This record gives sequence, C-alpha cells and structure tokens, in this order.
Amino acid sequence: MYLSKTEAAVLPTTLVAAPRPAAPPAGRRRIWPMLGPAFVAAVAYVDPGNFATNFSGGAAFGYTLLWVIVAANLMAMLVQTLTAKLGLATGRDLATLCRERLPRRVTYVLWLQAEAVAIATDVAEIVGGAVALYLLFGVPLPVGGLITAVVAFVLLAAQSRGHRPFERVITGLLLVIGLGFGYTLVGAGVDLGGVAGGMVPSFEGSESILLATGILGATVMPHVIYVHSALTPGRYGDVVTAGRTEGGRRRLLRAQRLDVVLAMGLAGLVNAAMLVIAAQLFTGGSGADTLEGVHAGLGDQLGTGAALAFAVALLASGFASSSVGTHAGQVVMAGFLKRHIPVLARRLVTLVPALAVLVLGGDPTTALVWSQVVLSFGIPFALVPLLWLTSRRDLMGGWVNRRVTTVAGCLVAALIIGLNAHLILGFVLG
Repeated sequence: MYLSKTEAAVLPTTLVAAPRPAAPPAGRRRIWPMLGPAFVAAVAYVDPGNFATNFSGGAAFGYTLLWVIVAANLMAMLVQTLTAKLGLATGRDLATLCRERLPRRVTYVLWLQAEAVAIATDVAEIVGGAVALYLLFGVPLPVGGLITAVVAFVLLAAQSRGHRPFERVITGLLLVIGLGFGYTLVGAGVDLGGVAGGMVPSFEGSESILLATGILGATVMPHVIYVHSALTPGRYGDVVTAGRTEGGRRRLLRAQRLDVVLAMGLAGLVNAAMLVIAAQLFTGGSGADTLEGVHAGLGDQLGTGAALAFAVALLASGFASSSVGTHAGQVVMAGFLKRHIPVLARRLVTLVPALAVLVLGGDPTTALVWSQVVLSFGIPFALVPLLWLTSRRDLMGGWVNRRVTTVAGCLVAALIIGLNAHLILGFVLG
C-alpha cells in the first residue's frame, strides 16, 4: 500500500522511523569486511618488548622454547575471543562494564592499575621506536622518542574518520613487521629438526624457566583486552536483532573468531620467526642481549638487507603499538571514570616516563624488560573480570560462555597469573 505525502504526515513518527540495520549477511564475501579489531589488538603481541624476549630466548636456548610461543599464542586467541565477544554481546567495553557492576572503590583500584599499565606500555613502545630511529638514521634516542610519540598521535587521529581507517593503518604496519621477519627468516633458514624438537615441552635449567615465564608473562597484554572489547560494539550491524537466533549468533561469532585467528596467527608466526632467526644465527654466541646487538649481528651474518628489515620492523612495531597504547588509555579513562580528556594531554602524561628513561641515559633493552614486568601486574585485573563477566548469563544471554570455555579460561588465567608471579619474584630476588 502506498501513502500520499499528506497521509504520511499525520502518521505517528514511529511508523516512519528509519528501519534498523539489517543483520550481517551470511557468506564469505560479507565476513571479510568485518575483520579488523583483532588486528589492532595483535600489534601488542609483537611490540618492542617481544623483540627483546624472543631473540634472547632463541639465542640462549635455540629452539627449546618454541613451544612456549605456540602455547602463549593459543592462550592469546582464547582471551581475545572472549573480550571481543563481550563487546559484541553487550555493546559496551570491559572498563565500562566493570564500572557498572563493581563497587566504586574496586573501580578506582582497577582504573589506577590500568593507568600504570598504560604508562608502562608507553615506555616499551616509545623506547622501541626511538631505538629503531637510531638504528636507521642515527637519531638521538630522546629525539627519536619524541618523533615516535608524534607519529603515534598522528596515526591515532585516523580514528576521527571511524574505526576502519585506524584499523587499516595498524594492520598495514603489522604486515610490515611480518614481511620484515619473513624476509630475514628466508636468509637465516630453518632447521626442521630443531623446530620439531622445539615443539616438545622441555626446559634447560632454571634460567630457561625464567625466560619462558617472561615470554608467557608478556603475552596477554591487559591494555588490549580493554581496547578489543571497545572495538567490536557496533561493528556487525544490529547485533540485538541478529543475535536473537542461534543462526545469527553463529554468523557473528564466526566472523569475530576468524578475525582473532587470522590476527593472532600472524602475530604468533612473527614471534616464532624471531626465535627461529635467533636460534639459527645467535645460539652459543653473544650480541642478542640488546636490540642494537641483534641489528649488528644480522648485518654481519646476512647483510645490510636483513639489518634494515629488522630496524624497519622495529620502527613499525613502535609506531603501531604506541598508538594502540594511547587509544587504550582513552578507553580505560572513559570506561572506568566516564570522563574524557584531550588526547594530546593524555599523550604528554604517559610520554614523560618514557622520555625520562631516554634522556637520563638508561639502557633501552633493560627498560623494555622492566616495562613487561609492570605490565604483568595488570593481567589479573583485566583477565579475572573478563572471565567473570562472560560467564554471567544475566549479562551475556545466549552469548554466555560454555562451561568448557570458562574452565579453559580459568586455567589460562591461573597459569598466566602464576607464571607472572614467578617472574616478578625472580626479578625481585635476583
């Protein structure tokens, strides 16, 4: 039936309101455009702190700790799947849900530790970018830190046009990191027997246990748990309508899981490539204990191309992870306190400690390691609430975790928390 303009004018406005967005169509062609949020989160898994840890592990113990990287990557897939599902099902991020459902004092404690995590994250990313600029162009470290901060701020400005441009930029930088290590891996070669042996869980003394703990402890980054849960709401059409049916939920979860598997899989391959390269080139020798030493060693053994690829990958890592870290700070403050501050002001606050390390002449690699220790403190504060919220049917409805998922998540949380506690005690005691 068709209505005249006069007839339509007298109808209640509810009858002529804009229709709801359609549910995401099924089919592979419609799933690919939904990818993106997990690639932003994946950058944290290949940040400059991972560079130092993975190269140290490969140089000291060859392929022995390769299984640790694989196990850590599987844990990361589970955690990021849960946080993405939380945002998808509720339309709100983890920090906001904590504020809404936890006592005010608990919320303030969570906010304070999240801010400490943001500062520690910035230390790692800014220092990593500064080292890369020094290796590539001889830029003094403090100046390189400032340049990294400015570039990260510019990248973050892409969000003014929506999430998609920002996700594309970050995904592009992640691919640069992957291509850099792919090129270097081809030159270094791979020992298939060593890879097979490295997939068998084993250790070589207490030092290898401590290093394995460091690798696992730096895997689940608390700030990207907050970020990922903030990127999925509104990404998949009318989730309320689509999620009412089992088929609709399956389509949405399939798209979200594919995003996580592809992004975390790429990050896992990059981390594994770092360890394999170190195992091939630096085992039994020295030079892999600092980023500068790795750069020089690659140049000596594989030529300037490999050294350049390493430095470019490190620079892309510093730029991308720093912008994601700044975005995480915004998400945390808006969620826990329901307040916003200018991005530039926030950038300056978190930048000061990183620049202090560079200006005072601190060792960059040591700063990277200690930043990971600080980050390890924040893991329980993000992971435990995530498991608690995603296991609540009154909040998640049909999206609630299956019992086996909750059990697996609790085991992962217990393992990560225990290993991080061991890591912290190891640093404190010696």
